[in-house]
Amino acid sequence: MDIGQQNNILIVAGGTGGHIFPALALADCLRRLGMRPIFITDRRGLGFLPQSPDIPLYSLSAGSFGSKNLISIVSTGYKLVWGLIESRILISRLAPVAVIGFGGYASVATVLVASQMKIPTIIHEANTVMGRANRFLAARVSVIATSSPETKRLPICHKNKVVYTGVPVREHISAITELAVKRLGPKSRIRLLATGGSQGSRTFSAVVPRALAKLPFELRHRLFVVHQCRHSEENAVKLVYETAKIEAKVEPFIENMVEALEGSHLVVCRAGASTLAELAVAGRPAVIIPYPYATDDHQTANAQALLDSGAGWMVHEKDLDVNKLKICLFKLLSDVDYLVDAGGKARALSRPEANHLLARLTCDLIAKSGSLQEAI
Repeated sequence: MDIGQQNNILIVAGGTGGHIFPALALADCLRRLGMRPIFITDRRGLGFLPQSPDIPLYSLSAGSFGSKNLISIVSTGYKLVWGLIESRILISRLAPVAVIGFGGYASVATVLVASQMKIPTIIHEANTVMGRANRFLAARVSVIATSSPETKRLPICHKNKVVYTGVPVREHISAITELAVKRLGPKSRIRLLATGGSQGSRTFSAVVPRALAKLPFELRHRLFVVHQCRHSEENAVKLVYETAKIEAKVEPFIENMVEALEGSHLVVCRAGASTLAELAVAGRPAVIIPYPYATDDHQTANAQALLDSGAGWMVHEKDLDVNKLKICLFKLLSDVDYLVDAGGKARALSRPEANHLLARLTCDLIAKSGSLQEAI
């Protein structure tokens, strides 16, 4: 199908990697179909998005609705009103054929305005528990795409709009084909990836290096660790690894996640939906430490499928200490073949076609609305 250059699709995502990365994966897929994706995010999200002429980028006002502080409520209300004005101006100028929201409060104004203007709208819920922003928008959109066949907190009256697509995963991560490097011998290098998510984690910086430092020397000297942490904690984390004689690469942001995942036998991570989807596609087992302050404890729910399949092991942060994590890591790292098998179980849960399913869903919705001449 020959799609003109004016077939703009607005992709709106909140300012965390969990919202941005699936949105980027969809944008790549839509661009290959001849569409013109345009990104809208908040100020935080700009740090995750590449400055590329292929994907125009806009930042709009947004605020969260969780605070009970009067000043915060007033500030949020002001930002929402201003975001609605900005969204209407932008939509009128760009004339999109569809708007897709990936959650986060940054998506609310644009998706809301688009639905009022009778533009086809989709929201994608990456978590197993539907977030507040998407719950608010559910009644107003054309289609609800979900990452799970059974999404919690989804109003039952909107289930006729639901399509199960899975979580879009960046193509270069989907391209990882080996479950792990190879079956290893008793002296082979063991690679571990520790990442606290796009915002970093003080808990990971405080506990993970010290737990690894308590492992027996014969295991420590086989380790190679890639540890993502906040910039302010980088030197302290490096010092723990150096003192323990553990070879480690410590950095505030992992630029080449493909290389980090491809080389890892075990991942220590949070339970963000995007992170777990990438682990499943890459076939990597994980020790999962859910973020305890996630809305509706959705990270614990996200991790359940990996736990049930034997591809993941959970330690709740309230129970986390150096010795408990050391015991868990010692048991897992002492049997790398077991980890390779667990990686196969992780991959069995993956939905690598999610990008294409969501892109097709978008194009079909546009065609049905009459915005395009024909369906793809």
